[in-house]
Amino acid sequence: MSLKPLPKIMVAPNGARRTKTDHPALPVTIEETVETALACFNAGAGGLHAHVRGSNQEHVLDAGLYTELLAEMSAKVPQMQVQITTEAVGIYSPEQQRALVRDVMPTSVSISLKEMLSEGEDAECSSFYLWAADNQIAVQHILYEPAEVSLLSGLVKDGSIGGNNLQLLFVLGRYSVGQQSNPEDLLPFLEGFGTSGLTADWAICAFGKDETACLAAAIKAGGKARVGFENSLWHEDGTLAKDNAERVSAIAELI
Repeated sequence: MSLKPLPKIMVAPNGARRTKTDHPALPVTIEETVETALACFNAGAGGLHAHVRGSNQEHVLDAGLYTELLAEMSAKVPQMQVQITTEAVGIYSPEQQRALVRDVMPTSVSISLKEMLSEGEDAECSSFYLWAADNQIAVQHILYEPAEVSLLSGLVKDGSIGGNNLQLLFVLGRYSVGQQSNPEDLLPFLEGFGTSGLTADWAICAFGKDETACLAAAIKAGGKARVGFENSLWHEDGTLAKDNAERVSAIAELI
C-alpha cells in the first residue's frame, strides 16, 4: 500500500532548541502548536513537523504529549498531515527513539539515519524499520550529509530498510559555519541521490538567512519544502518574520 506523499510545504514551527527567548511567536505548548499549525495550514502548509516540549520549554520525546497533540490536531486541523520526530538532541538513545514510535504509532515520523545508527547497525534497527513499514508508518529519513545518501542506499540494497515509499529530508547548513545554508549545498545531495538508485519523495530544510533561496532551489529541482522557525526566523530580505505563518506564505508564493 502506498503512503501519503510528503506535502509540498511542511512547517517546522519550533524544533528542539529554540525557545521564546529566540522569538515570542515560537510555539512551545500543545495549544500554541495547534494554533500555529492552523494558521500555517491557512497560509499554505499541508503538513506539520511536530516537536513537543516539557514544562521548561525543553525538548522531550514524550509519548503522552505526542498522543495529546495528535488528538488535538485531528480535532482542529484534520486536513493537515502530522509528522512527529525522534530527534535525539544528544539526550535520547536509539532504543528510546524506537520506543517512542512504537508507543505513539503515528502515521508519519522523521528519523535521523545517523542518530538511529549511532550505536551501530544491528538487528534491532533493521527490525524497527521493517516494523514501521509493515504498520504503514511513513518514515522520513533525515540526512545531514550527502554521504548519508549512499549509506541509506546500502541499507536498502541489503534489505535492512525497505525501498518502497521512501521519504527523505536533505538538511542544508547543519555543519556550515554559523549554521548558514547556501543553495549550492543542495547539489551534492542531488548528485548522490541521482547515482544512488533510490526512488524517493524528497524535501529539504535549510538553516539560516538563506532559507528561502535554498527552498526555491529545491522546488525548482522537483523537491518539496520544510520551512519554519526550527531552521530559520528570517525572510529573504533579512527581516525577522512575524510568525511561522508568514514564512509559510512566502514559500507558498514560490509554488
